[in-house]
Amino acid sequence: MRKFTSEKIKFLADVNVEKPLVDFLREKDFDVKWVAEIKKDMEDDEVLKMAYKEKRILLTNDKDFGELVFRQKKLSQGVVLLRIKGQDIKKKINLMSGLIEKYSFKILKHFVVVTENKIRLIPLEVKK
Repeated sequence: MRKFTSEKIKFLADVNVEKPLVDFLREKDFDVKWVAEIKKDMEDDEVLKMAYKEKRILLTNDKDFGELVFRQKKLSQGVVLLRIKGQDIKKKINLMSGLIEKYSFKILKHFVVVTENKIRLIPLEVKK
């Protein structure tokens, strides 16, 4: 049985994140806001700003956030990008579970790319 630490980790799930994944995180007592429940047509910039302002880690399937964070230097508390072929929800839940179990202490201030084969943690610049 996996042990989770939901302390201090808050997520903002992008509109493209599947409800079962949002439900899974909520069941594990994570503080999760879901864009689909707030404003379905929210622009990416607005999503990233909301996550930053509320000190939430953005959870998304959209690789466009890499462009915003790295090329446009938009501020971010952290991003978890799920790159799973076929969008298999059971696989996503298992991979997210593993990410939290192994790297919960490192998710903040990182751009995390989760694939079926690996987890890549890229430190984000901290603006002073």
